[in-house]
Amino acid sequence: MIQKTLPQPIYVDTPDTLDSLVKDLSREAIIAIDTESNSLHAYQEQVCLIQFSTPGQDYLLDPIALPNINALSHIFENPEVEKIFHAAEYDLICLKRDFDFRFVNIFDTMVAARILGYKKVGLGNLLDQKFNVKVDKKFQKADWGKRPLTGEMLNYARLDTHYLIELRGMLKEELEKAQRWALAKEDFEMSASLVGINNRKPLPAWERVGGRSKLNPRQATVLNEVCLTREHLAAKLNRPLFKVIGNKSLIKLAEIQPRSQRDMEIEGFSPRQIGRFGKAFLAAVERGRHADVVKRTPSSRPSDAFMFRFEQLRNWRKEKAKKMNIESDVVLPRFLMESIARQDPNDLDELAMIMEKSPWRLEKYGKEILRAAG
Repeated sequence: MIQKTLPQPIYVDTPDTLDSLVKDLSREAIIAIDTESNSLHAYQEQVCLIQFSTPGQDYLLDPIALPNINALSHIFENPEVEKIFHAAEYDLICLKRDFDFRFVNIFDTMVAARILGYKKVGLGNLLDQKFNVKVDKKFQKADWGKRPLTGEMLNYARLDTHYLIELRGMLKEELEKAQRWALAKEDFEMSASLVGINNRKPLPAWERVGGRSKLNPRQATVLNEVCLTREHLAAKLNRPLFKVIGNKSLIKLAEIQPRSQRDMEIEGFSPRQIGRFGKAFLAAVERGRHADVVKRTPSSRPSDAFMFRFEQLRNWRKEKAKKMNIESDVVLPRFLMESIARQDPNDLDELAMIMEKSPWRLEKYGKEILRAAG
């Protein structure tokens, strides 16, 4: 429940209200932002709501109702406007994917809390601790793509940004007192540029299904065919993959390779699954029996030297984190640890090239990192 009555948020769903929002945000030096998506309810998720807060007003922008929201881009890219998020990575990825928005000058309250050593860094935990505000979590998995959104959903959404500006002030003060503000700033900058995000080409769908390692080559080929069929059905029905059929059921299809709906029934598939998708998956199983055998994507095994350096660095950061009372990846993010282990720098100059995005860590721990990696 909310402990105080909040002013009504402004709902932005027309070109005129969007123009007013852009003008209002352009006058601010600091704004809070969050998004809601429909990942649990659609084949291809999309941003369905964007929340904004200024020191005096909350806004809820409906991107489904608006054909173009590019007018916001100059605010997001303006280095003079600080943008506050909580757990920014997912929001930034979604906003880049759907609208090609880019961000500079962000403050991530979850990153700040982790750097300070908070044990519970969820927004609900922080709002409870700092403002005695308890957020009802029942809308975390709601379908944000449906319209109209209920009043309860809109009120839940506005709480994701309403307190962020005040929370940011508290956490910044704590960071400065702990002499970790410089570290926070460089991590915010890395987050804004999506540094460290895995951009490698994804594996084929069948190679991302848990339990596939126990399958023989023919069963793996059947798994590939049923995965492709699930993708087709999910896209056609516009629903998430798991709402068509789960991964465990895919593995079962690949193992038992049923020849009839009766075989599927005996193996425990539900009447609903069989009735809606049985024919499609039986056809996929049959294709898998005769298709060319799939080959697993080759993976290059790390060298023993790399693994030695990586383990040395991991042990070092674990001990350092214990002394600082923070999580180990705050001391040295995994992507940096892997780069250092792979490139094996010989001196601080070479290390500086690897850690150019993290000068605070270089200055603070550079010599220790070289010793640990050696």
